[in-house]
Amino acid sequence: MARCQPRFQSEDQRPQPNFSGSPLQVIVGEEIPGPPDPRVDSSPLPQSPGRKRRREWSAEEEEETAPGAEDMWVVEMLCGLKMKLKRQRVSPVLPEHHEVFKRLLEDPVIKRFLAWDRNLRVSDKYLLSMVIAYFSRAGLFSWQYQRIHFFLALYLANDMEEDNQAPKQAIFSFLYGKNLSQRSLFHKLRFQFFRFMGWKTRVTKEECEEIQAFDPELWVWKRDRALIPEMMEA
Repeated sequence: MARCQPRFQSEDQRPQPNFSGSPLQVIVGEEIPGPPDPRVDSSPLPQSPGRKRRREWSAEEEEETAPGAEDMWVVEMLCGLKMKLKRQRVSPVLPEHHEVFKRLLEDPVIKRFLAWDRNLRVSDKYLLSMVIAYFSRAGLFSWQYQRIHFFLALYLANDMEEDNQAPKQAIFSFLYGKNLSQRSLFHKLRFQFFRFMGWKTRVTKEECEEIQAFDPELWVWKRDRALIPEMMEA
């Protein structure tokens, strides 16, 4: 009797040829999340009263593959002449992008900015997750990311997700003080960064929470708008 054995990811993901003379039956399994972390629920983002995001995640949108993610088919089970495949999504966000983000959190200007935004109007945990996602899409070397790239990515994240665009103007004050002439340079750099990203600003809720799960103890992931009343009471 043929034994069914689980098979995990190998270097060659394509079904191997069958030399027994009998056709090999391939069964496609359900789509499952890929490494590094398990997928999370697809419930809407938590929001505090009076705050709205520009885009709500629908069930249909969340089933789509996140921009930049790649699908990979791997052998899950071999049972005689039957082969079962499963599809894994491989996130383009690498550990080095998380390390760049953590390094920039130590920047004094970024620290002051995050302390100023105590109501999380511009920099809640989802918007900050998008910064990491944008770093992965821009394709720069780790050492190239500087303070300006953090704010460029955060500005684009607010453009994408937030209805209230006024609070993000505070970015200019922290970067340039009262020198208004630098704003045109910022927008030129923003366009260039956007182009480096391949014009892809959409980040799913699923991808945001996957990014947060990479280092769940990182202090910025406590910047949850749903907890603002508790934070203010404390």
